[in-house]
Amino acid sequence: MGVFSFLRATYDLDTLDTRFTNTSSTPYKTVIEARNDAAGSKERAAKWKSQSQPSRWNTPEFYLYYLVLFLAIPYMFWVAYDASRPTDPKYKQYERLLKPGWIPGRKIDASDSQYNTFRSNIPYMAALLVLHPLLRRLYNAIVYPVKATGQGSRPTPEEADQRLNQRATFDFGFALVYLVALHGISAFKILLILYLNYQVATALPRKYVPAATWVFNIGILFANELCRGYKFGEMAALIASPPVPNSVLDSGSTLVSWGRRLDSYGGLMGRWEILFNITVLRLISFNLDYYWSLDRRSYSPVEKKQIDPTSLSERDRVSIPAQAKDFSFRNYVAYAIYAPLYLTGPIITFNDFVSQQRYKAASIEPARTLRYAARFFLCLLAMEVILHYDYVQAISKARPEWGRYTAAQLSVLSFFNLHLIWLKLLLPWRLFRLWALADGVDPPENMVRCVSDNWSTLAFWRSWHRSFYRWSLRYIYVPLGGSSFRTPRAAARSVLTYVLVFTFVALWHDIQLHLLIWGWLVVFFMLPEMAAGFLFSKAGWESQPTAYRMLCCVGAVANIFMMMTANLVGFAVGVDGLESIVAGIFRDFSGFCFIIGAAMALFVGVQIMFEIRESEARRGINLKC
Repeated sequence: MGVFSFLRATYDLDTLDTRFTNTSSTPYKTVIEARNDAAGSKERAAKWKSQSQPSRWNTPEFYLYYLVLFLAIPYMFWVAYDASRPTDPKYKQYERLLKPGWIPGRKIDASDSQYNTFRSNIPYMAALLVLHPLLRRLYNAIVYPVKATGQGSRPTPEEADQRLNQRATFDFGFALVYLVALHGISAFKILLILYLNYQVATALPRKYVPAATWVFNIGILFANELCRGYKFGEMAALIASPPVPNSVLDSGSTLVSWGRRLDSYGGLMGRWEILFNITVLRLISFNLDYYWSLDRRSYSPVEKKQIDPTSLSERDRVSIPAQAKDFSFRNYVAYAIYAPLYLTGPIITFNDFVSQQRYKAASIEPARTLRYAARFFLCLLAMEVILHYDYVQAISKARPEWGRYTAAQLSVLSFFNLHLIWLKLLLPWRLFRLWALADGVDPPENMVRCVSDNWSTLAFWRSWHRSFYRWSLRYIYVPLGGSSFRTPRAAARSVLTYVLVFTFVALWHDIQLHLLIWGWLVVFFMLPEMAAGFLFSKAGWESQPTAYRMLCCVGAVANIFMMMTANLVGFAVGVDGLESIVAGIFRDFSGFCFIIGAAMALFVGVQIMFEIRESEARRGINLKC
């Protein structure tokens, strides 16, 4: 395979996640078997092509778009670079946020503590990525070997149970060591929370489990934030008696000093509560999967549907409940503290996790995992190069006088800021997913598309942090009744459902007012898109497809501006920063001219986005985002 062929395969959707190129109801084993069916592949390709629009890539219209992009993209990078040059008078305001980089003659933007921490720990995480799967293989070979008893290649139920026990026992033991190494003495606090949540699921009467699960876990989110991780020293100060003057034996101060000494054993990450939010999602998943499994204890869905348990589709892995014996405390801890996914995810349901522990997912193939690793390193390289040449995050964090920047600089700095937020989240998610793939577990991919390849608020939510989106669908959105806009009452209920979902999403991210505003802005900006979809349905424009495409593109440009506004408030500059940026852009006539030019460039970009999705449709792919 040549370099270009390898790169093309690396950036194929199938490399990113096989869930994107196959329906959730299709077992991946059938996809592997169909690779050698040339006639069937041609038939499917012809069918997909007949159902989609003809390609526009080689039309005069798109040649004009290519010209616009050829001029606009380099100009945007130049604007950001020009604002970041050391010769710029404003450079001194944020120079303290830079540090020496590895590109000669350039410093690197080190203003984002989240990415800076990730960057400094990459060597250690890479070592774990290699050593953890090797340690499992050593454990499997020496400590807990599983002998094949069946005659064929398909594992017997007994072998599957042995594989589950083998993996879960290792994961349970590694989880305990991993917790102590990461959080020190606070590992016991985490285990206590896990134990209490397990009791909520298994000890309470069945009808109380869902409500108690939500109350307990949302309460934990607030308690972790308000109590700052339950420092032993602070708890000791609350229960200790007031200090006695001139007392040789002061039990209160002794208790506090012991508490502070315990707090000093905080491990590598003393503030465990910051990243515990992701674990809360797994705790809720376990409890509700267990609750729903109680309805199916009288029969086996696998036997009833006559499904091959070694070749389940992803939908079946998620929806078919684990066996009653699988909801043990060992399996629960192994799932909740599964090392590759513990810190940042992606999120995988308990049912899916247990299914993959019992039978290895057919989608895990060494060649695909290697291409996925190559794609991660290319994304990391892109992030590093941008941080060396465009200091947009340092500029925004230095509390600048936005009025000193031109309209072009304000717009491009805001646009690039969102891209760097996207990259800093994408990199840890992909690194930890790569670790899980190397270990034999296939969780969902979190980032489906580049942040620049989105025009729909609804579709953007589906593609950004996709595993969390799918989790929200299964455990919040669907139980609340989903959405329907057939009647005014149903529409009002649907809007309320969206508000509740995004309120939880905002509080889950962090208990901050600006994130609540972000969540409500997202819902507010969904309403015009929903209304436009209802008023301008595709069926009414079948005789004018080009006009409909242009109309949709105009609406998409407006949507992009609204999404940028919401995400700048939630994750970048906040409400006050956004007000200053908008005032700076529109302070004179040149700002209005630039915004019109930017809207035209976005119009071209949206046309490219439309055609990308049409190209996917010609391959039988519909990501709905």
